[in-house]
Amino acid sequence: MENSLRARVRAGDPDAFRHLFDEHAAVVHRHAVRMTGDWGTADDIVSLTFLEAWRLRERVLPGDDSLRPWLLGIATNVTRNTARAARRHQAALSRIPPPDPVPDFADEVTRRLADTEELAAAQRALSTMRRGEREVFTLCVWEGLDAATAAEALGVAVGTVRARLSRARKRLRRLTELELRGRGGTGNGEVQRPAAAGQSPDSRHQAARSTQETKR
Repeated sequence: MENSLRARVRAGDPDAFRHLFDEHAAVVHRHAVRMTGDWGTADDIVSLTFLEAWRLRERVLPGDDSLRPWLLGIATNVTRNTARAARRHQAALSRIPPPDPVPDFADEVTRRLADTEELAAAQRALSTMRRGEREVFTLCVWEGLDAATAAEALGVAVGTVRARLSRARKRLRRLTELELRGRGGTGNGEVQRPAAAGQSPDSRHQAARSTQETKR
């Protein structure tokens, strides 16, 4: 008699699903946070992911492999649907007066400030990617899945995963270079000093040359 977790999940064993949730809920939540940039939305995605896993339980094949890729694939699909629903909801809200803002608690803001800034920076970088590249990058780089496992989770070919990951890495590299140049880098490790107010670099150079000629 097969007693693997996969077989028990497939059979709808409540204890097996409790074990599945305890073992993988944190992984699914982390994946959802990185995909959406929002902790509250990630909480909803975790709930929806395990509800969808229960609905799709009969599709689990027998075996002893980890169900983590299967759950991450479901979570990715749930994230897509949640994003579409959020866009429709936002479009509806834009047609009515916005509600009064609810202030956050100071302690909570202080505790999460650093994480929020880091996550926002990552989200800005990820937003430059196509959806497929963003999903592959999140699964392979942040979640540590190999190309074959990520392909299984997303339901695409391994070659597709590798191509998307390569494009995602190149996009992030270009973005990093642009940010460095935007902060004053010249691309050769030097920072150009700004000219004094009302003085251009050319006029400063000409003034220095005139002074040298006067001293001759």
